[in-house]
Amino acid sequence: MNTHFKTYHPYASPFDPCKPILEKTYSTPPHLYMGFQPPNLPQFSPLDALRAGTLWKDLYDPYFNSSEKAQGGLPS
Repeated sequence: MNTHFKTYHPYASPFDPCKPILEKTYSTPPHLYMGFQPPNLPQFSPLDALRAGTLWKDLYDPYFNSSEKAQGGLPS
């Protein structure tokens, strides 16, 4: 799996008083799939690096809250 988003299906008890969440999603950071950092990775400009939280574009992992993820939009 090379996606940053993984899903799993937790157990849903028939006696649970609340409606169960049948599929849960979580994000894994990009550095897990990189091994050693290769030389000459593309870099953000200094101002964009401060906004992104990393200098290297390949290590950028944006955070989406549940409403942004449902809308499919990127954070501004």
